[in-house]
Amino acid sequence: MLDRDTGIDIAARLFWERGYEGTSTADLTKAMGINPPTLYSTFGSKEDLYRQALDFSIARESGCRGEMLASTLPAYEALGRYLYNIADGDTQPDKPAGCMVSTAVLQHVEENASVARMTAALREASIQVLKARFDRAVSESELPAGTDTDTLARFYVAIIQGMSAQACDGACNALLKRLINIAVTAWPGERTTTTGSPD
Repeated sequence: MLDRDTGIDIAARLFWERGYEGTSTADLTKAMGINPPTLYSTFGSKEDLYRQALDFSIARESGCRGEMLASTLPAYEALGRYLYNIADGDTQPDKPAGCMVSTAVLQHVEENASVARMTAALREASIQVLKARFDRAVSESELPAGTDTDTLARFYVAIIQGMSAQACDGACNALLKRLINIAVTAWPGERTTTTGSPD
């Protein structure tokens, strides 16, 4: 009998490789070695399974990133480490390139609008996590008072989405990190680090 977590892991990889619309129920059942009734009784609909796969992937890939932002590291250093970790995740040799969330379901047929809204909400949540860290940086005088932290967060999430797209097109880890090195020069506040560099 298929272990539930194993099934979600298999589904996550398929959705990551092929996207939501590019992954059929037949693809999922074949990869898991189960029949459609078992898939539905275990995971619900394809959309339900996609939601579970996203949650599974986010928990696995993003745990340490949240810790970086919540840590006592200077904001500039925390941002650099966060971006570098994402670049590592986008270019893992044993995983599909890019990020399952950053560029997921950007274009879709109308019947999949609810899935598109779900992934858009996850991207918005990422923006808000960065904004909260930048708000903290303002309160701790690492960013100037009056900094537009929402736009600053959206800028860096745009960098993250761009890295995912470029990784899918074959960009290597070193190239993404060179891009990050340029992106962090846009940081409008104190450039304090504990190590002398963001990596």
